[in-house]
Amino acid sequence: MIFIPLILAHLLGDFLLQPNSWVADKEHKKTSSVYLYLHILIHTALVFVFLWDLNLWWIALIIGGTHFLIDAAKLHFQKQKTKRAWFFIDQALHILVIAVLSIFYFPFFTWQDFFNAENLKIITAIVFLTVPSSIFIKTLISIWTPITVDHSKVQTESLVNAGKYIGILERLLVFVFILVNHWEGVGFMIAAKSVFRFSDLAEAEQRKLTEYVLIGTLLSFGIAVLTGILIKI
Repeated sequence: MIFIPLILAHLLGDFLLQPNSWVADKEHKKTSSVYLYLHILIHTALVFVFLWDLNLWWIALIIGGTHFLIDAAKLHFQKQKTKRAWFFIDQALHILVIAVLSIFYFPFFTWQDFFNAENLKIITAIVFLTVPSSIFIKTLISIWTPITVDHSKVQTESLVNAGKYIGILERLLVFVFILVNHWEGVGFMIAAKSVFRFSDLAEAEQRKLTEYVLIGTLLSFGIAVLTGILIKI
């Protein structure tokens, strides 16, 4: 299987062996930057090293060539406001190229090998534990939403949508712990969440807010646990 060696080469070349000074120079000079070509050369060399098979030279050249095209497009089209989006687009395209080459090299691989009944259950559960669960929990506890003194807005001084993404991450982690039969990990998650979350609430000195967060937390963990149990049945 060449997928793992290619991913390893990508991680080393794109992150560990690319200093921030190179990135800054590429963003300033774009395709005129010498570091862009040095970066591509390192990527191609890493693929050769990790595959260690001269018969697969064409894979190294394809990855090097597509890496240049993807990076060049990113450098030309990204703006300051779209840098985050282009980062993920860039990484997704690189991984897509690696995946396509891996499948081409192993033609006996079929999509049915991945999208079988068991995997579809897990994928469905993961999707459910993200945004759908967040909307379900938010709707369910909306009748208890705490209001500030001026009764105009919810009392909060946190990052935008931080609670939503924290909830998604905690549900996915709980789900993984249950799938691998490490229930102690679920206990650790609950303990850690309690320490960090409720210490802040103690400072707020608002009982309604504390109860509101407690209900949301228990619902979030409960949904993740129940989903994990149902998937394992």
